Amino acid sequence: MLAKVRLIGKVLLIAVYTLPLILFQEVALRTGWWSDRSAPRLWHRLTLKVLGISVRLTGLPATERPLLIVSNHVSWTDILVLGSITGVHFVAKSEMRGWPVLGTFARLQRSVFVERERKRATPEQARELAERLSSGDPMVLFAEGTTGDGNRVLPFKSTLFGAAKLALESMQEGRVLVQPVAIAYLRRNGLPLDRRERGSLAWIGNMDFVPHLLALLGQKAIDVEVRFGEPIPFSADGDRKAVALNTERRVRQMLVVALRQR
Repeated sequence: MLAKVRLIGKVLLIAVYTLPLILFQEVALRTGWWSDRSAPRLWHRLTLKVLGISVRLTGLPATERPLLIVSNHVSWTDILVLGSITGVHFVAKSEMRGWPVLGTFARLQRSVFVERERKRATPEQARELAERLSSGDPMVLFAEGTTGDGNRVLPFKSTLFGAAKLALESMQEGRVLVQPVAIAYLRRNGLPLDRRERGSLAWIGNMDFVPHLLALLGQKAIDVEVRFGEPIPFSADGDRKAVALNTERRVRQMLVVALRQR
């Protein structure tokens, strides 16, 4: 009974601050009076606290622009984790538009929505991402194209890396920085997670969002480490497949190091 009361309390707490921040973000987008990255970042931080997720950083996000941050992907909570660190925008799958709460914030955060199954739409989606990069928006790409179990990195899809090259066509800068990032879920209630436990935190395939959210709300404290690697310069004559492979290799290396030091 007490656990159910706590769960309801957490849901109500999220609701209390979500509506004002949505309105705040709407005003920011319509008027430009303040940064449209402030409200989402605050919402991500508050929601991590409610979920009991603590984030530890190794390395820092690059300050140079244009910047494409490329990360492994374990769960929808990765968005909260990365969004709480710095003001970023996400490349998200199109289905996310309809998600409760997160879908609304994804739209208001000016995410680029992609339909990975529609290959004909890829050039248009890459151009949209390129425009955002060239305008100075730091973009986050989950290059696996799906979520993994948190124990390994899946092969990166190179298609949207081509947006970095497209961005250079409309800019005077000679390069786009591609920064590899590894997200590692390490501990629950201070105790190291094993492979099975880490996999239970992942949000894989067609799992329903709300049951997964409720399960997380009932979890004990979770520790996450985010490792920012050295940015990889991508010039106009660069090979997107080579850059994708290099980024994948670095993310995999950082994840292995993080999991071994848990």
